[in-house]
Amino acid sequence: MTDPIHHLTEDLLQSYATGTLPEAVNLIVASHVSLCDTCRAAVESYEALGGAVLDTQEVEALSDDALDRAMAAIRCVAPETRPIQLPDPDPVVPAPLRNYIGSLDKVRWRPLGLGVKQAILDTTSEATARLLFIPAGVAVPDHSHKGLELTLVLQGAFSDEDGRFERGDIEVADDSVEHMPVADISEDCICLAVTDAPLRFNGFLPRMLQPIFRI
Repeated sequence: MTDPIHHLTEDLLQSYATGTLPEAVNLIVASHVSLCDTCRAAVESYEALGGAVLDTQEVEALSDDALDRAMAAIRCVAPETRPIQLPDPDPVVPAPLRNYIGSLDKVRWRPLGLGVKQAILDTTSEATARLLFIPAGVAVPDHSHKGLELTLVLQGAFSDEDGRFERGDIEVADDSVEHMPVADISEDCICLAVTDAPLRFNGFLPRMLQPIFRI
């Protein structure tokens, strides 16, 4: 596979390297990084820089019960949040996403109309992560954004005002972007999408259905 041509912003890569992103955003960034040599190299550079900065800081002594408290916190992690170990690589679902869904055949899709389907993933409330299935040739309703929308292509491709996005490409859209993504006619498109605020649909019907579908 060739390296994607649409990448993450420097701010997102830096925040990912420092571990400060909401869970849903962290998931999509990790999924893209697993498919993109360019962004993975950038993250490694930021992590190395962070490590170098830590090496210059004064060391403080840990309390006597620090190890016991750390082990207790690890034991309190819910079983469902621990990574799912799969023996074989999935040709569509990157490893970070497999920790959430297992495989595509286990996804519980919910129809949105015109063959489009979604599945909202279980993450913290700061942002929402969803899988989107868009049939070949079908368009997502024209919309803009109240916040950030990240869309990672897992299968197929889509095109909009910002170009063409194939597997591994990620589109970063903010409140300055208005678009109408259209899946390529050659193949159904599957994406991982993350939003930190509701979308702004231009059409009346999508706006009416928006609260029901939590978009």
